[in-house]
Amino acid sequence: MPLLSGLGDGRLREVWDATVRRRHLAGQVLRRAGAPATHLLLLLRGTVAATGHTAAGRTVGHGAWTGPRALDKVAVIDGLGHTATLTAVTACDVAALPRDRFLALTDDAATVRAHVLRTLAGEARRQQARFAATATLPAEARLAAWLLAEAARRSDLTIPMPGTGTQQDLAELLGVSRITVNRALACLRRDGLIAPAGRGAVRVLAPELLRLRGA
Repeated sequence: MPLLSGLGDGRLREVWDATVRRRHLAGQVLRRAGAPATHLLLLLRGTVAATGHTAAGRTVGHGAWTGPRALDKVAVIDGLGHTATLTAVTACDVAALPRDRFLALTDDAATVRAHVLRTLAGEARRQQARFAATATLPAEARLAAWLLAEAARRSDLTIPMPGTGTQQDLAELLGVSRITVNRALACLRRDGLIAPAGRGAVRVLAPELLRLRGA
């Protein structure tokens, strides 16, 4: 767990002793957007997707995360409720750390505090880039930019679709309709930039040319 990696053995045991551990099946909702964030969720194993809804009722995907990692730290820090609905994409093992214990860690442990600050700064930058893309880039360019970013993050040209691996999940993440995503994928396949790579995944065939589409 990166958040806790700098703690000594004694402090780490105290943290784990304070948690409540639970297994969630695929499809189960861990937390709903707006619900009080009384615990920090530590995702030990599995994948969780975060979604929200616009005022018009459209579902927006915020991404999917695979453990080990801490989920929705912002909500636990500011106390204003969960920022998204968290749903298990696969079976997940989760440890819930009480909010007061987590806040005490951020006050007392410099490594935890530094990790939280780095994470929040990175999330702020990613959100800023995503808002800019949504406002200025056409769907095909958004898709190309996302594929390249995922390839760089994974160091792999085979990219699984987000969430449950459907075009709908990808559409929600990019802020467009499923039909629009389908057309953009078809266009990139037709031009030889990507190819199917099994169920719910694509392979980037020409990163240099794809980069031009994402500009």
